[in-house]
Amino acid sequence: MKQDVMLSICGIQRYEGQEPDKIELMTVGTLETVAEDTWLVTYEESELTGLTGTSTTFRVRPGRVELSRSGSLESSMIFEEGVQHDSLYQMEFGALRVSVCAKKIRCSLTEAGGSIQVLYSIGIEDDTMGTVEYRIEVQPRDKK
Repeated sequence: MKQDVMLSICGIQRYEGQEPDKIELMTVGTLETVAEDTWLVTYEESELTGLTGTSTTFRVRPGRVELSRSGSLESSMIFEEGVQHDSLYQMEFGALRVSVCAKKIRCSLTEAGGSIQVLYSIGIEDDTMGTVEYRIEVQPRDKK
């Protein structure tokens, strides 16, 4: 089942030697059940995130979250606690190799909404950069 939802998204990037960079936004999206224990949360990026023209999808299942972006930016990241995953981050000027390792994953999604929290370390090429945390609250939209 696929339904329209309101998403409250908070992203915090912490890079060594820099002040934390925090983005908070509310946007519409969809919540879809694709299997008994697998959910898709999808939304369109905006100017606020600097990714206009990009669709973002979180695929959530027990112990694993996959983040994929398509459109003006192409990327895919897999998060599993304690497991490093490498991927390519395709941008206008070329691709970067990105390594992520989840430190914490907490998800509680049902048809009534719920939340996703992912905290992970990130490295670009061979340099450790810092940590990123996503917190997403999902609420069904009122039908009017």
